[in-house]
Amino acid sequence: MKAFFYYIAVVFLFILNRLPFFVIYFISDILYFILYYIVRYRRKVVRNNLVNSFPEKSIKEIKAIESKFYHRLCDFFLEIVKLYGMSEENARKRMEFVGMEKMHSLIEQGHSAVVYMGHMFNWEFMNSVSLYFDADKVFVGEVYHTLRNPYFDSLMRRVRGEFGAEPIPMKNTLRRILQAEKENKKFVVGFVADQLPKWEAIKHWVDFLNQDTPVFVGTEKIAQRCHAAIYYTHIERVKRGYYRVKIECLAEDASLLPDFEATNRYYKSLETNIKEYPELWLWTHKRWKRTREAFDAREKMRLDTLKKRAEENA
Repeated sequence: MKAFFYYIAVVFLFILNRLPFFVIYFISDILYFILYYIVRYRRKVVRNNLVNSFPEKSIKEIKAIESKFYHRLCDFFLEIVKLYGMSEENARKRMEFVGMEKMHSLIEQGHSAVVYMGHMFNWEFMNSVSLYFDADKVFVGEVYHTLRNPYFDSLMRRVRGEFGAEPIPMKNTLRRILQAEKENKKFVVGFVADQLPKWEAIKHWVDFLNQDTPVFVGTEKIAQRCHAAIYYTHIERVKRGYYRVKIECLAEDASLLPDFEATNRYYKSLETNIKEYPELWLWTHKRWKRTREAFDAREKMRLDTLKKRAEENA
């Protein structure tokens, strides 16, 4: 059954991929109306996230951001379809990178690069950054969550690897980076690092968009171990289908920072980016469903259980 739906989807995507961008965006406008006004896809989640993140804004301002967000979301879905088979010339025009000089300079000095990204539209276009590096000297990759359906996972890997960047399953991240180093290559690896960690993975909290937020710190640990420079990709939407990415250097060597400082700097930069372009962040995910109170209660229960077992075995 998974294969059946996959082949149906491939045919549909093949047809969409052949359409010019102006037709794609016409379809996006229709999809926006259906998704926002009829299906009302995750409207409550989005509204709640926006209200909590921007308590200073009026409900009128919140609704305006909300409407723009759903429009950008529909554009995002259809732009991914157009990504497959896109020419290098078109990719360079649609995703402009500013500030690459610092990254190239540090790579020449021996520092690989860990690149923090957020779910800012259109982060999938970020893979075109590989066009700006010599594949014989620099390994370019992006860490991603493996999809449950192996057929769709294979399809997304092909799309994400369109310009030479290698999609890296999260569990293989460090192994693949170390392999690149054994090949005497520097690496530039992107991490979309603003996901919600599972309970057992929570090691650090930050004040993010006016909310106490649990965060992943694995990206920081990898950067520290490899003495890598760390960067943030500040995304701006120039116009429909065209984006500008400002490469911000957060530190030249992550190993010189105290624990959690790299993560703190990333979330500060991400928050600045979101406040500038709030309609470009992925508001549909339940980012704050894990609270510190619930986490503390779970930790207390876990420690009480360990203590009880120790007493029983004494």
